[in-house]
Amino acid sequence: MPKSAIVIILLFCSTSLFAQDTIKISDIQSAEKIASLHFTQAKEDSMLTGVRRNAHTYDKMHNYNLDNSIPLTLSFSPVLPYMHFNKKQEKVSFSLPDTKLPADVDSLAFYSIPQLASLIKSRKITSVDLTRFFIRRLKKYGDTLHCVVSLTEDVAMQQAAEADKEIAAGQYRGILQGIPYGIKDLFAVKGTKTTWGARPYMNQEIDVNSYVYTKLKEAGAVLVAKLTSGALAMDDYWFGGRTRNPWNIKTGSSGSSAGPASATVAGLVPFAIGTETYGSIISPSTVCGATGLRPTYGSVSRYGAMTLAWSLDKAGPICRSAEDAAIVFYYLHGTDGMDASAVDMPFNYKEKTDISKLKIAYVENYFNSKDTLGNEKSVLDVLKNAGANLQAIQIPDSALYPFNIIGLVIGAESAAAFDAFTRTGLDDQMKRQGKGEWPNQFRTSRFIPAVEYINANRFRYVLMQKLNDIINQYDVIICPTWAGDQAAMTNLTGHPALSIPTGFNKQNLPTSITLIGNLYDEARLLEVAKVYQENTKWIHVHPAMFEH
Repeated sequence: MPKSAIVIILLFCSTSLFAQDTIKISDIQSAEKIASLHFTQAKEDSMLTGVRRNAHTYDKMHNYNLDNSIPLTLSFSPVLPYMHFNKKQEKVSFSLPDTKLPADVDSLAFYSIPQLASLIKSRKITSVDLTRFFIRRLKKYGDTLHCVVSLTEDVAMQQAAEADKEIAAGQYRGILQGIPYGIKDLFAVKGTKTTWGARPYMNQEIDVNSYVYTKLKEAGAVLVAKLTSGALAMDDYWFGGRTRNPWNIKTGSSGSSAGPASATVAGLVPFAIGTETYGSIISPSTVCGATGLRPTYGSVSRYGAMTLAWSLDKAGPICRSAEDAAIVFYYLHGTDGMDASAVDMPFNYKEKTDISKLKIAYVENYFNSKDTLGNEKSVLDVLKNAGANLQAIQIPDSALYPFNIIGLVIGAESAAAFDAFTRTGLDDQMKRQGKGEWPNQFRTSRFIPAVEYINANRFRYVLMQKLNDIINQYDVIICPTWAGDQAAMTNLTGHPALSIPTGFNKQNLPTSITLIGNLYDEARLLEVAKVYQENTKWIHVHPAMFEH
């Protein structure tokens, strides 16, 4: 990590005397209302000296800015003390089909990773030619979808040429070698701008290579574009506009992994990498009709990525199929030792699975909810016909999740991650300033008491225990994507989730289903999803506007 990213920068400004001199009992009483507390006047009088002293410490602390990359001394783990995991990595192989070049070269846009890898390995097409093909598509459609922050053409052509050279010399790294891809513009790549989707950072360069980029580079994959993120990882609006849904460009792609989902579904890249804190992989994957894997918290190092919330941020693949997602995750998962929450756990994926031997449940009360997208029950029918034995279960949201825990956690952590952004007025440069946007949310969250943030995380621990007791009984649990509080709960507990397309609604926009798995068991999710996708057509249906 460069010195600029780890050194605390001293701001040469005078320490305010406001805290020492002007805080009064009435100020404490006002603060009590914000924190939902009430003390007697005698207690308030006793508190006054300490409150002033603390505020003076805040003033001193505010003379320093912390870079977004500086972590907490505390790290979150989704693992409860009594949990034990298989840590043996078994051999995982991905077969390559005998693939021919299509008569219509535009069809390459929607070829799977194994198909493209077969063409490259057999030298029926070069990585250079394939990379040029996808760069042309990014140039042709990037502005239509507003999904590209920057093309990395020079980097891509260099990496593609290196892949061709190695393959010609018999040095085959694996199935991702020579395959182009895009990355959400929250990940640092040396020599490129890393904008975080936000106007104040639109010229930012970070002189590190993120873990995700490094792992894919080692696998031989070819970076062709930095793709859009909603500003500071919110929604699909960024400083260049709004990222569009390839099924209807009058609508947004959702976010915040807006560009990765939109570009992948439109065939501008074979796959992309996104991030999720609370819905940012699952939501755009649903809206755009992608297959999005939100891995177990900590299964992919976040080194070199923008921090929004230390105990919730995750990185994962957005693809067109579960098989493609399994391939990407196989090369992606693990740690470089630079992320205190990241771990090396096995990914024992099997290409062929007998789902009749798996314990699969569906959340009956969610299926009966009004908050469904449609097509959910047909998913159960498909899996039953494929041999699955499905068990109906209940997840009692009100008992497990009695209040908005995730709001307090994200609020406090994100406000801390963007502390100087708020205090120095940099937030004024943001295009969107509504009550629900980050600038206002960061300001609002300054008033979350430390005690309440800590206690919210203690309630989170109870949730982890109770929800794991339910999930641990099964290999996979099926949920309508937006029903109930499962998205909030499983993001808090760190369980993996997978969104897969299930058809279209009356507006001809994609629908999805979400599969939830046990900690570090992404393999079962992807295996079940692959069976579903082998028995349906949805991963082979593409938006007509982008077929040529």
